[in-house]
Amino acid sequence: MITAMADKPEPEGIVLTEAQQRSRRQRSIAIALALGVLVVLFFAVTMVKGPAVLVRPM
Repeated sequence: MITAMADKPEPEGIVLTEAQQRSRRQRSIAIALALGVLVVLFFAVTMVKGPAVLVRPM
């Protein structure tokens, strides 16, 4: 009984291989970069339009 508790338990769920982990990380980085570019683009468009963005008819 003592040796059973000292052993490493089997991980539950899906265990990814090294290649799958690398692929997931690269995909996450690509999504983060795309999101960052989109944020910068929206910010730049807002700055170019100036305060007129807030002035609109009701």
